[in-house]
Amino acid sequence: MEPELPHTEPHTESHTGPDPRRWQALAIVCVAMFMTVLDVSIVNVALPSIQTSLHVKESTLQWVIVAYTITFGGFLLLGGRTADLLGRRRMFMVGMAVFAAASLVCGLAGSIAVLIVARTIQGVGAAIVSPATLSIITTTFEEGSERNKAVGIWGAMGGSGAAAGVLFGGLLTKYAGWEWIFFVNVPVGAAVLLLTRPIVRESRIPGLRGFDAGGAVTITSSLALLVYAISKAPDVGWATGRTIGLLVGAAVLFVAFVVIERRHSSPMVPFSIFRVTTVTGANVCGFLLGAVVFSNFFLLTLYVQQVLHYSALRTGLTFLATAGTVIPVAGLSQALVTKLGPRPVMTIGLALITGGMLYYTQIPTHGSFGTALLPGYLMVGVGMAFSFIPMSIAALAGVSHGEAGLASGLINTSQQIGGALGVAIAATVAFTHTATLLGSGHAPAAAATSGFALGFWVLAAVGAVSVAACIALVRGRELAVDAEAVRAL
Repeated sequence: MEPELPHTEPHTESHTGPDPRRWQALAIVCVAMFMTVLDVSIVNVALPSIQTSLHVKESTLQWVIVAYTITFGGFLLLGGRTADLLGRRRMFMVGMAVFAAASLVCGLAGSIAVLIVARTIQGVGAAIVSPATLSIITTTFEEGSERNKAVGIWGAMGGSGAAAGVLFGGLLTKYAGWEWIFFVNVPVGAAVLLLTRPIVRESRIPGLRGFDAGGAVTITSSLALLVYAISKAPDVGWATGRTIGLLVGAAVLFVAFVVIERRHSSPMVPFSIFRVTTVTGANVCGFLLGAVVFSNFFLLTLYVQQVLHYSALRTGLTFLATAGTVIPVAGLSQALVTKLGPRPVMTIGLALITGGMLYYTQIPTHGSFGTALLPGYLMVGVGMAFSFIPMSIAALAGVSHGEAGLASGLINTSQQIGGALGVAIAATVAFTHTATLLGSGHAPAAAATSGFALGFWVLAAVGAVSVAACIALVRGRELAVDAEAVRAL
């Protein structure tokens, strides 16, 4: 079955000769990619400021992140398909306009409801922009060393965006106010829009027809209901009609998604791809890894600011220990994958991240950066470098060339959706336990610390499952690793 994502589809409109402005085009799409990834993590440090400014309950606060990640992950595949049909440059510009406009509304939001709605729309814009960036690169650069270099730069920008978000969030929150973590997207987005049309070539897949809007809407709605039910259940009760009804609604929508995918002539997710065991394993691990990593940043940011009383800026600076570890260790990870294959490297990476979560279960009410945080930060940093690179390779193992785009889109979607659900579950566990302890007379700092620690116990369990899934599902016989391909990541 042919893929639904544009960026590795072999049949595109052709142009004679290399694009003379290809490196300028690369710079434009890399800036856009950096922005969309940045907005996943930049909000974390600003959460306490947002909570105070908009008078938000802790149980609602998670939706500032979850609203973005659900729509980002849920509409990623559909965004790529739409770009195939209507033109990559056109949809890139549409997505950037939506993203920038929603960012403006986020900064102007006077209530948490407006902020969450705007973040939802921001996620849709990011889901249009993200797949279009890579498809523009593959249609702008000739296949070979130049394209590999361009894709490597693109990947580095995406990775650095996730790492830099926490630091930038701290700087902007400290010196300009939390609103500026959103306002900063507006002038950058406007500049990208002005430069895109004269520099970036248009392309689409000739003769492609139809897209699976029903699949995208049902799976995204199902996930949104599930996350909402989990996050609100502690307030209204797990056995209430409201909670049960929401969970049933989520299940019904998921069944509808499966039915639509099986009957649609051009499904968003052809289930045949999961016949490759390693692809299934990579996506299961990606889902679990996303749940742990997103939730880790969420819980740690609140712990460092609310319990250790670090400023937003100082909090952002502490996360440089993780960000600064990922980048240099990535080179070692690539070398090990080339020599040993993805499974052992990914197993080590997931185990290190699990170890980091176990370390955080011992967080103290009063602690220093060197003892309470740094060892965990370093374990997670090395673990991320050892996980994401081999996971990307495993996600493409045993997949035909025609399904490579679909496979690469699925792994990104799995991580985003895992992140949304992970934050909802970890936050619910942490906040519920904290509220219980407060009700029994515990001091606020001690209650919060215990709540966060329990959240990390949950994440450690999820991490352990990811290690087991990697060992059981990632098969060596499906992983014929090409050293040149690994170096090109």
